[in-house]
Amino acid sequence: MVPVLDSNKQPLMPCSEKRARKMMQKGAATAYWQKGIFCIKLTKEPSDRKYQEVVLGVDPGSKREGYTAATKKSVVLNITTDTPDWVKRHIETRRTLRRSRRQRKTPYRPMRNNRSSLRKSDRIPSSTLARWNAKLRVIKLLQRILPLTCVNVEDVRARTKRGQKKWNSSFSSLEQGKGYFYGQIGQLGLKLIKTQGYQTHAHRIARRLEKSKRKLDFSWEAHNVDSHVLCELVLGQDIKPFKSIYRLNFLEFHRRQLHVQNPIRNGIRKPYGTTISLGIPRGSIVKYKGRLVFVGGTAKGRISVHNINTGKRIALNVYLENICPLYKSSWRMQLITT
Repeated sequence: MVPVLDSNKQPLMPCSEKRARKMMQKGAATAYWQKGIFCIKLTKEPSDRKYQEVVLGVDPGSKREGYTAATKKSVVLNITTDTPDWVKRHIETRRTLRRSRRQRKTPYRPMRNNRSSLRKSDRIPSSTLARWNAKLRVIKLLQRILPLTCVNVEDVRARTKRGQKKWNSSFSSLEQGKGYFYGQIGQLGLKLIKTQGYQTHAHRIARRLEKSKRKLDFSWEAHNVDSHVLCELVLGQDIKPFKSIYRLNFLEFHRRQLHVQNPIRNGIRKPYGTTISLGIPRGSIVKYKGRLVFVGGTAKGRISVHNINTGKRIALNVYLENICPLYKSSWRMQLITT
C-alpha cells in the first residue's frame, strides 16, 4: 500500500497502489518522497478523515532489525535496517587519542577526576543508546507518513541475576536500553505491546511461514517474517504477506577531530573529520547529472558524491554549482522488490 498525506503533510489512511496511480493521473495527488519512502500528497481536502488501526511490528536484533506496518486489510510496508555498531569503537579511539596527547607537547583537555561514582545509576552507555535511538528514528519516520496507533515489540528477555557479575555485565546495558526505548514509545503517544519470543515462534509455525537462518541478509524471511507475525497478533487475523522491503543502512559519520591519528611527512598532522561538506550536511540527498546521489567528504573546495544503493563513490571532484540539494538524510534507503 502507499502512504497518503494531506496538503498539510498530515498522515491519512494508506491506499492501494492502483488507487494512488489513478489519483495522480487525475491530478488529485502528487508524488512525495519522505526520506526515501514513496508517498502521495493530496492537492485538495480529502472526502473524509476516518482512521483505522495501523499496527507497527518491531523485531529487534543485534545486526539486523525488521519493521512491518499493517492494517486489518493488508501490509503497508516492510523495512529492514542494520544497527549502528560503530559507536563503541569510536569512543575507544577518542579515549586513546586523548590519553596520547597528554604525553606530548600539544593542546589537550585537562584530565578530570574519576566521575564513575558520580554517574547516575540509570545512565545508558553511548553504544547502547545509539542502537535504541536508531529504532526510535525509524518509528518517528513512520509516524510522519502513517497514523500509527500501536507498536508491538518482541521483548528481549535479559534480566540481571544476583551474584552473577559476568552475566550482568553482558546484559545489564541491554536491559537499560530496553527500558529507555519503552518509555520513549509512550512519550510518542503510541500504545506499547510486548510479545515474548515463544509467542512469535508459535504463531509463525501455525501460519506455516518460513524463517531464514541467514540473519545478515536483507530479505523478508530474515526478520520481517517476525515483524509481520507481530502485527497479526495484535490485529487478531491473518494477513497476506507482502515480501518487498525497504533496505535502510545508517551512515557512519566521523566527527571532527583535532587531527588524524598518524602524522605524514615532517610530522605534520592534517585536520580530519566533520559532518558538513562545504555547508551541506553529509549524507544529504542531491541531484547530480540527472541522478540521485548522497554527499560524502570534501577536499580542495569540492565534494564527493556516492551511489544511494551501494554507497560506492561516483565522483570525487564535484563543484557545488553542479549539484541540486534535495533533503538532509543520515541513511541510505533502497526498495527491494520480489
